[in-house]
Amino acid sequence: MRALAVSLLAFAVLHAEERPHAEVTAETVAASITRGVDFLVAKQNANGSWGGPTRTKGLNIYAPLPGAHHAFRAGASGLALAGLIDSHDDRPATREAIRKGGEWMAEHLPKLRRADQTTTYNVWGHSYGLRALVRLHRIATDEAEKAKWKALAQQQVDLLNRYEDVNGGWGYLDIYDGMMTRKPSGIPTSFTTATALLAMHEAREEMGVTLDDKIVAHAISGLEKQREPDFSYVYSFNHRLVPRRPINRPAGSLARSQACNAALRVFGDEAVTDEVLRTWAKRFIDREGFLSIGRKRPVPHETHFQISGYFYYYGIYYFTESAELLPENERPALARQLAEITLFRQESDGSWWDYPLYDYHQPYGTGYALMALAWCRDEITPGNGP
Repeated sequence: MRALAVSLLAFAVLHAEERPHAEVTAETVAASITRGVDFLVAKQNANGSWGGPTRTKGLNIYAPLPGAHHAFRAGASGLALAGLIDSHDDRPATREAIRKGGEWMAEHLPKLRRADQTTTYNVWGHSYGLRALVRLHRIATDEAEKAKWKALAQQQVDLLNRYEDVNGGWGYLDIYDGMMTRKPSGIPTSFTTATALLAMHEAREEMGVTLDDKIVAHAISGLEKQREPDFSYVYSFNHRLVPRRPINRPAGSLARSQACNAALRVFGDEAVTDEVLRTWAKRFIDREGFLSIGRKRPVPHETHFQISGYFYYYGIYYFTESAELLPENERPALARQLAEITLFRQESDGSWWDYPLYDYHQPYGTGYALMALAWCRDEITPGNGP
């Protein structure tokens, strides 16, 4: 018992020392956003995309060549481009980066498919491509351009429909049952399903794209099967059979509960009440340290509750998707708390990153963080929108 007490005390001291603290004002948030934008503009590839298959390490994420990297680049580029647009940075260099990023999306998203029958990483590219396309549509200046982005978005929705899993929803690996079917029969994961559903919902609400109601209902059903009574979510469809594994417990679900609850809420699930959203917002802020322990570790799932580094900025961004559904008067306080964490975590070069993923981690982390900080900015200082 004494050893346990000492261990808990040591963790508490470490957690207290690492507790994020930053001055949150309109000026500090704006300055942080500008630094993030500068990083993305400087790091954009010549062809308009972000990231690449370089900066490998001893243990690399499974990535069948070359298609897995097409998917990684599409996902990272979608997030980076969305972050640039949400920044509202109107400098010429930023406008040019957005133009080049849009051209890359228009050329490459229509060609994105799964790498082979073992992976469906392309789902991330379609989902975050949709996020960027919604924003390109939002800032388009004429109807022909808006129609172009809407048509491309509808194609990405149709591709998501094609790669829906037989169990309902979406995953990223299809290597577990050995069947290698034309329609994925791997394991839909709760967070990938939520990611796709939220992107599709945003595209429908803002652009008027058409969703397949049967596929949406099937995905929602699959996601609900992965929900626990406390509104945490197991990692994947198969994990519902082992709900007490560390990764499936509330702390292991900390980054994905926001996305899953938000996805079910926007599609009409009345069980996801404001109180559920409040509870998980508080848990995220209070327990951010669990996620932070996993940041930058090169081995997936090696820390507390099998958390991986790449959970971190995913959780930061989807906190905003969930908090946005709460009453307007509750959001500024949450925005300040999230901004304090996000400002504290910014790197000296202006980027944000959580897991070394080839050369995609800084673009995707910075894209997530910029979208999150843009939400914080708009909640802290209303009237900042375009």
